[in-house]
This record gives sequence, structure tokens and C-alpha cells, in this order.
Amino acid sequence: MYSMRMKRTTLVLNDKLLDEATRALGAKTYSATVNTALAELLRVRKILSISAFFGQGLWQGDLEEMREDNDRGARPPDHRSQGEKKK
Repeated sequence: MYSMRMKRTTLVLNDKLLDEATRALGAKTYSATVNTALAELLRVRKILSISAFFGQGLWQGDLEEMREDNDRGARPPDHRSQGEKKK
């Protein structure tokens, strides 16, 4: 079992934004609203930061070579039993 660490703090928040966010998130408390909003902000920032890795040379290899089939035109073997094969 693990415990969640919580911090108690006082915030000055815009009432209208807090109410709108609470409704939009379907949260039952203001604390849940703020926690969900913070988690969502971090999730979105992580997604947006992924593009920073593009073109950085993290992967080494030849994509064209990987895409080539050694035996062009040959179909992979059908591993289904006789009763399962398409008719």
C-alpha cells in the first residue's frame, strides 16, 4: 500500500473560473478540481514536449531497410487450424 502526500495551502482563485472548471471536470470539490486541472496541465505539457525529441537522432537505423521484405510477394504462413481458416 502507498500513501498519497498532500499539501494544505491557501489559494486566491477566480470564482467564475473555479465554478466553470468544477462543472467541466465533473468534480465534487474544489480540491478535486484543482488537482485534476494540475494533472491535466502536466499531461498536456508532456505531450507537447514530445515534439522536442523529433529530429534529435535518438534512434539509429535505416527505416527503409526495415520496411523491405526479404521475400517479396510471399505471404506469411497461416497458423490457424483447418477448422478456423476462411472459406
